[in-house]
Amino acid sequence: VQLQASGGGLVQTGGSLRLSCVASMRFFSTYTMGWFRQAPGKEREFVAAITSSAGNTWYSESVKGRFTISRDNAKNTAYLEMTSLKPEDTAEYYCAADPPQRSDGTYYFDPYSGYWGQGTLVTVSS
Repeated sequence: VQLQASGGGLVQTGGSLRLSCVASMRFFSTYTMGWFRQAPGKEREFVAAITSSAGNTWYSESVKGRFTISRDNAKNTAYLEMTSLKPEDTAEYYCAADPPQRSDGTYYFDPYSGYWGQGTLVTVSS
């Protein structure tokens, strides 16, 4: 399984970016896809997730209303549309397939659970 994230870059506060994650895997449509991010000196944190079937979505409180996760199963691709970007959104963004989930439904980072791709850097200047 390979997950290739792209679309990061430098953007000003208030700007927008669209991240893409192309998955080289069978049965992509059956996996929940997620986006996580890791700022310098901080732990990797959950950003957004979208389920395989109904396409239900979840977001962290910090990005709710500004970011939109979507997927195109025909292209084996997940997206993260980011708008109204803030300097605190600066981080390396990672996509994941089948990210681990707690009993309360929240997603979390565990390098030994699920599938993880390399990151794409998003820098938001003030």
